[in-house]
Amino acid sequence: MATLFTGIAELTTNADAAAPTTTIADAALLVDEGRVAWVGAASDAETAAAARDSGPGSPSRASGAVSRSEIEVVDLGGRAVIPGFVDSHTHLVFAGDRADEFEARMTGVPYAAGGIRRTVAATRSATDDALRARLAALVAELHAQGTTTFEVKTGYDLTRDGEERLARLAAEVTEEVTYLGAHVVPEGAERDAYVDLVCDDMLAVVRPHARWVDVFCERGAFTEVESERILRAGAAAGLGVRVHGNQLGEGPGVQLAVRLGAASVDHCTHLTDADIAALAGSDTVATLLPGVEFSTRQPYPDARRLIDAGVTVALASDCNPGSSFTSSMPLMIALAVREMGMTVGEAVWAATAGGARALRRDDVGHLGVGARADLVVLDAPSRRHLAYRPGVPLVHRVYRGGEVLSPR
Repeated sequence: MATLFTGIAELTTNADAAAPTTTIADAALLVDEGRVAWVGAASDAETAAAARDSGPGSPSRASGAVSRSEIEVVDLGGRAVIPGFVDSHTHLVFAGDRADEFEARMTGVPYAAGGIRRTVAATRSATDDALRARLAALVAELHAQGTTTFEVKTGYDLTRDGEERLARLAAEVTEEVTYLGAHVVPEGAERDAYVDLVCDDMLAVVRPHARWVDVFCERGAFTEVESERILRAGAAAGLGVRVHGNQLGEGPGVQLAVRLGAASVDHCTHLTDADIAALAGSDTVATLLPGVEFSTRQPYPDARRLIDAGVTVALASDCNPGSSFTSSMPLMIALAVREMGMTVGEAVWAATAGGARALRRDDVGHLGVGARADLVVLDAPSRRHLAYRPGVPLVHRVYRGGEVLSPR
């Protein structure tokens, strides 16, 4: 049965490339077979349904004929609707807790990447069932806050069989799995031998479960030369390229990502003019992770500078136990508006369509005809409330492919 959603005070579609924050006031949306079949003014909904009755020649048709008698009508009562959030950067498969590190940072202890090794030790000792339970709880958090598509990285075991295990578990909950054997060099490993392992035996066993390869190209992690070798090995194995870069200071991550045609370079906190020019002239998305800056007290990225230069920007949570233990994309929007110079429309676009571009997906992140019907219904008349009312649970209901994913 098709579903006609009415009573939408404000519908954000992201469907028009020329005006990516397109909204429709007093809107309606028709879903058929899990896809968006029609969007428009509520006053035109009856005409659109009738046109679908008229057969395959109708210009508004996106699939087979649907009788009006077969359409379920759902009145959303004057709420706003946005596309489901696309969280393109998470680290959800892990064990352990690092709340003490957060507390220490709040008293002035500087952030350092070395804390990753604590999570590695806890994750290695956890059972599959324990990791699955933690993963399921975090996925439920994502869904409840409006995230309908998400990426998950490995990187918290750093042994051949352990990374395969993490990738396998991640693949149980998402098709967007990233191989991050190059997170840090594990305690006691010889550096060159570990890079060899990441490029060869470890890659071979993780490859069946993964779509992407990533590397932490940063001081305290991997050098530019090491990073390029690892990314080229992943690409040769058929994986798409992603990069952690320019988080802790200016560095080679952005330029490396652009040179290798990466889908995304993530963090982008410290950028030179040359970095921004390179991003603006490429298809590489700059994925900003404001939860990290919130949790580490580092400077926020300058999203305004990137957007004004023509760079495609995404927002993601970087949900992880050390530097950003939040799964809330609404919080990312509020931080982007308050701290990073983005308008509400830009931030919502970056958290939806921008995330989709960072994953090179065209079926999610927007509500144009033919898109997967991933809808977030807000207990608010406008998307502005995502920044206007930070910390308030505004997500009323979440649909994925037209089916209820998370009612409140």
